[in-house]
Amino acid sequence: MEKSLSARYDPQRPVTLHKTLGILRRGLGDPTIRLAKSEAWLAFATPLGDATLHIHKPSPTSPAALQAWGPGAQWAMGSAPNLLGAQDNWADFDLGIKEGRFPEIIARSRVEHPDFVLPSTGRIFEHAAGAILEQRVTGIEANHAWRWLIRHLGHRAPGPAPEGLMIFPGPQRLASMKRWDWQEARVEGQRANTMARLVQVAGSLQWWADKPIEHAKPAAMAPGTLAAALGSVPGIGPWTIAETLQRSHGSADHISVGDFHLADFVGQVLTGSRISDAQMLELLAPYAPHRQRVVRLLLLSGQKKQSFGPRYAPLDHRRR
Repeated sequence: MEKSLSARYDPQRPVTLHKTLGILRRGLGDPTIRLAKSEAWLAFATPLGDATLHIHKPSPTSPAALQAWGPGAQWAMGSAPNLLGAQDNWADFDLGIKEGRFPEIIARSRVEHPDFVLPSTGRIFEHAAGAILEQRVTGIEANHAWRWLIRHLGHRAPGPAPEGLMIFPGPQRLASMKRWDWQEARVEGQRANTMARLVQVAGSLQWWADKPIEHAKPAAMAPGTLAAALGSVPGIGPWTIAETLQRSHGSADHISVGDFHLADFVGQVLTGSRISDAQMLELLAPYAPHRQRVVRLLLLSGQKKQSFGPRYAPLDHRRR
């Protein structure tokens, strides 16, 4: 059996795996992750090579037993605490709760979900690629493309991983994609072109991602930040940047402006009415730099957005 590394990590606060790591899963059939109540399997590429990471955490308050395999096992073990919120500081937010700076529904959701934290992976390429695949299409379409790329260009996770656990293909593998390959993956030309541009700058983006985390989190796309570097890629805008940094760096403030459902949901819960993206930004402005925490706690609150109209149908890209 392949040699593994083992360790234990105690977050020193309640952490539940499915609440915290669920944001990393792209659909229930995502080949890169297996997520259950008390354990998680994750497979990913690292600067040192491929890695499989197993996290076993029997309860929200128990320490986590960590085990990793593959050439990137050491890197995976070093990054594992950040998956469980080691970089996620709620002190200022919780002070704001005590001082009444947040709506009652946010305070209640925080009390009901103290075991939710924002994970940080440190991996920029796969999260940006996944966000690009989700641009302007249904979840069904995006998840199909994600799984297609992994099953055709990815490879099996190292170690005694569960059957079917695989690693998302790296930039070199994606660079080999032809137009007809993208069509088979049901990815039209615009997203395929954005993916090609992402592949070209993957190395420089990871350089920005490896800078100290405080330089990767500003909400504004100021020069010299990872957000600005992402935004310099044609086809990548605020929505894709937010969706990427929420996963790669556990951003507490980036919100997914342009999401088909988010503004309506936030407006309905906080004001009783559907609102525009601009109105959502104005509504959430007083809660910076915790706007993403507010959104996630709203999503955990149990509130639902009213649905109107038909669902989008899957798109046919064979002639696009």
